[in-house]
Amino acid sequence: MKRFTIFFILGLLTLALGTTAYAEKKFKIAFIPKIIGNTFFEVAGAHAVEMGKKLGVEVKYDGPAEASVAAQVKFINTFVNMGYDAIVISALDPKGLNQALKRAMARGVVIVTWDSDVDPDYRTFYVNQGTPDILGRLLVNMVLNQLGTWHGKFKVAFHYSSPTVTDQNSWVKYAKKIITEEHPEWEIVTTQYSDMNFPKAVSVGEQILKTYPDINAIICPDSTAFPGQAKAVENLNMSGKVIVVGFTTPSTIKQYIKRGTVLQGGLWDCGVQGAAGVYVAYKLLKGEKIEVGTSFEIPGIPGKFKVVPNKLQGGEMYERPKYENRNDNGIVLLPERLIFTRYNIDKYNF
Repeated sequence: MKRFTIFFILGLLTLALGTTAYAEKKFKIAFIPKIIGNTFFEVAGAHAVEMGKKLGVEVKYDGPAEASVAAQVKFINTFVNMGYDAIVISALDPKGLNQALKRAMARGVVIVTWDSDVDPDYRTFYVNQGTPDILGRLLVNMVLNQLGTWHGKFKVAFHYSSPTVTDQNSWVKYAKKIITEEHPEWEIVTTQYSDMNFPKAVSVGEQILKTYPDINAIICPDSTAFPGQAKAVENLNMSGKVIVVGFTTPSTIKQYIKRGTVLQGGLWDCGVQGAAGVYVAYKLLKGEKIEVGTSFEIPGIPGKFKVVPNKLQGGEMYERPKYENRNDNGIVLLPERLIFTRYNIDKYNF
């Protein structure tokens, strides 16, 4: 009996120690951008790491030096092999990462996307800056804000990263829909891509201006194409002759706004987005529920994060019937979007 009691106590101690070790496990979260070195992603990455410190988890920010799907796949595989518990990724392609993410999920890794999504089958939630209708209209509205009493034909071009990237193509698709339905006098003359490469963005921007010297507006929903296009306008001494709008960080576009080359630019707080991506992954790792149709707050960040159905993103990939009644797979919306002008650009520090 005495011997049984000793073994029983030892068993309880082992169980207690095991439970404590599990409770004290420090989660490891990988935060992967489309490309490193870009201000948008560096700011998001810094805030992701900072959120990790607040939550007591290890967050590693790393990704490809060039915008490459194959390179992103390598980073996913490396982090999985290193035993990371979650991957928070901005995808360069909606399908190119699927098999790598499928293998990661099979090994118990929690997948969250941010900024640019993958097929919902291969992630839990997408931390989204805004649905296509919100951001597509914001792009068009920034042009409208500068038209004044303009009447007649109006030539527009689009310039962004690539024809496959999920987020930008969804915004452009909706923006073009708005132009077709609400502004029939506008003519979309070309759509060009510069692969998130600044020298290429300047070169492509100059080519647009030379090919269409009477262009009225160029819409750039990409954090590299936007400043690249602004630089091209300055290089060809066309400031004040063409409207250039788009999305990038205020610190990146500030010099062009100060010089009057750009009058309006938009974005969202990418630092908030980076922090939110880590926070969502952390909640899921802890077993806490995030459900479509609800909202939640993140300590230290103003506003509520709404959790909405995939179908609000639009398109076949998001509107499949199997997501209709799913509460554990959807989109987490950021609380707000921003427009920068010369009157408010100095108040933003990212």
